[in-house]
Amino acid sequence: MNSASAIFLGLCIAGFLALDAVVFDWDLSLALARRFAALLNWMAFWR
Repeated sequence: MNSASAIFLGLCIAGFLALDAVVFDWDLSLALARRFAALLNWMAFWR
């Protein structure tokens, strides 16, 4: 990954978090974190 794509990816993530904080009051990030935790539990079961 070159520097330009890393900076672009970082800006996209920061923009997503800023939008989530302002518009959705962190609900979207919390929902994604819960789904990710459920996915990790599901993957640990199949390990």
